Amino acid sequence: MAATQLGGAIRGRTAIVAAGNTAQGTIPGISADELAVEGMRITLAEAGIDKSEIDGLITCKSYGGFGIDTEIGRLAGLNPAYSATLDYGTCNFSLHLACAVIDAGLASVVAIVYGTNQRSAGNKFSHPLGRQDEASVYGFLNVAGPAAMAFRRHQSVHGTTEADLAEISVSQRKYAVDNPLAIFREPMSVEDYLAAPYLVEPLRRSDLCMISDGAACLIVARADKAAELTDKPVHVMGIAQQTGLRDRQNADQWMRPWIQQVADRIYPAAGIDRSDVGALYIQDPTSIWVLQMLEYYGFVEPGGVGDAFRTGAVGHGGRLPLNTNGGQLSEAYMWGFLHLCEAVRQLRGEAGARQIDGLTTAQYASTFGFMKAASTILSRELA
Repeated sequence: MAATQLGGAIRGRTAIVAAGNTAQGTIPGISADELAVEGMRITLAEAGIDKSEIDGLITCKSYGGFGIDTEIGRLAGLNPAYSATLDYGTCNFSLHLACAVIDAGLASVVAIVYGTNQRSAGNKFSHPLGRQDEASVYGFLNVAGPAAMAFRRHQSVHGTTEADLAEISVSQRKYAVDNPLAIFREPMSVEDYLAAPYLVEPLRRSDLCMISDGAACLIVARADKAAELTDKPVHVMGIAQQTGLRDRQNADQWMRPWIQQVADRIYPAAGIDRSDVGALYIQDPTSIWVLQMLEYYGFVEPGGVGDAFRTGAVGHGGRLPLNTNGGQLSEAYMWGFLHLCEAVRQLRGEAGARQIDGLTTAQYASTFGFMKAASTILSRELA
């Protein structure tokens, strides 16, 4: 199906009116659902929006069986017209569902909520990641194993080095130094990265996210309603998705080539060119996902990631800022929710020391491992 045949209908019809989060790290003594409700309370309070405005609720499952809309709605004291739970939200998928719900007239103001206590609850990633047989044979109980295989494949095809890969983690750490919310704020150089031991060769600790407790929330509204709730709406200009559900039946699945189809659709859907993107956010449980998506979305030539960072084309201090919050590699692991929170704050001019001057358009790209990909274009201006 051609790119122009999918997407575009949502352009400017919904907007994010609030974004907020709890502290991140270790928060013992409070359940994931309670954290989710607290994240919603903080978000509404900071935005000055009354809870009665919410008529839609979308939640995401979290470790331990938490995150179900019926329970979070009960704890939050909500009777929304629409509610649902996604098994894996990464905020992109949640945001897209919220836009579709609003566009269908099922709700006008939707709260997207995620809370987790997996750090204090002791999540050891002891359950299979993906297919049971693959986990038992190869030990893929964590994303690190498949990501290591994906990087080996990239090295084989493009000659990418570990020093090239280091540039991603180092760039994001530089942003995290200026982010009070970030878990990892100690400065790190490429030399520091390379001197660290392997965790799952060829990956090091800095190539992988740190699980954390915490919550985040976004409030999404129909465009006319958004204008009533805030004077700084962040407009959803384009959305796109693609799956890779055939898994190993797909050619070169380690490289996830089906991500390219999202890249082909997202810019026509938003009515912009990739050169109009002023800040890029890529969900990063591993640095490899950043590497792949930089290439598929056309911001870096295949095999050129190291040079792109070293020459200032991408990353901290570069022409295209990337994961200005530090990403999941340095800030916190929140299934991509904090990337969108950061993008909203940047577009509103509320990012403090990390603020990008004159930012009007941002893009968020995420994946559900080797199964799904999605992207969103956000803007503070309606064009």
